[in-house]
Amino acid sequence: MRVDALLRAGLTRSFEFFPPKSAEEADVLETTLTDLERLSPSFVSVTYRGGAESRQRTYELVTRIQSEGRLTPMAHLICVGHSRAELREILEHYRAAGVENLMALGGDRPEGADVTRELEYASELVELARGLGEFSIGVAAHPDGHPRSVDRSSDRAHLAAKLALADFAVTQFFFELDQYTTLVDELGALGVAKPVLPGIMPVTTLSGVAAMARMGAAVPTWLVRRLEAAHARGPHAVRAEGVAAAIELCEGLLEAGAPGLHFYTLNRSTATREIHEAVFARR
Repeated sequence: MRVDALLRAGLTRSFEFFPPKSAEEADVLETTLTDLERLSPSFVSVTYRGGAESRQRTYELVTRIQSEGRLTPMAHLICVGHSRAELREILEHYRAAGVENLMALGGDRPEGADVTRELEYASELVELARGLGEFSIGVAAHPDGHPRSVDRSSDRAHLAAKLALADFAVTQFFFELDQYTTLVDELGALGVAKPVLPGIMPVTTLSGVAAMARMGAAVPTWLVRRLEAAHARGPHAVRAEGVAAAIELCEGLLEAGAPGLHFYTLNRSTATREIHEAVFARR
């Protein structure tokens, strides 16, 4: 099914994976897919790093999920590393395989690397896809602004322009409810009412605090202190505290009217299942 139709039908639950690079990673992902399939997700999202090898892995995973009919896939696609002709070819292949859902991303240019990029912005990729098929298309949103944005107001204006072309947005992960509600309010002030799915990723280790910051979403001080306090009781207590904080955030998001929840799984199911079951068991 198309993601935009799923969003119109009601609350969605979705999970994000990355394509495996090895047989070991493939085994882990297969177990995760089996575990999460039991939760009847609305759709699953497959990431894309760019380059021919990563492109093929994403394509193979997305089209396999599509052909099996067990889950509804959404394929990520980025501008970096591809010519317009290459992007058109990829989109045509997805259309031929029956894939209806896309996440259109600009992508980060590798530092010091000279890579192809005929399309600069995700909005251009959305327009290209619109001309080639009846895709349901999502774009990325950053609650605190994209790292390359000059300021918050220009970030919101750019996001509003993307959403005028796309069907929905999915946010970078974040940790505080008002980050999401402020984003939605600011888009609303610009006349944007398209669905914005909040991205969820729990912090389950203290080392994860630094990793989150490197990925562009700093863990707030209050949550770091909460995890540090649990550390005296051992790593299992830290993990439990991180999962509990994510459950609280999810419940707050749904109470605030979020159209669904999008979980970044890192290809593992345990924490995601715990959060999902705790939140949706009560609904």
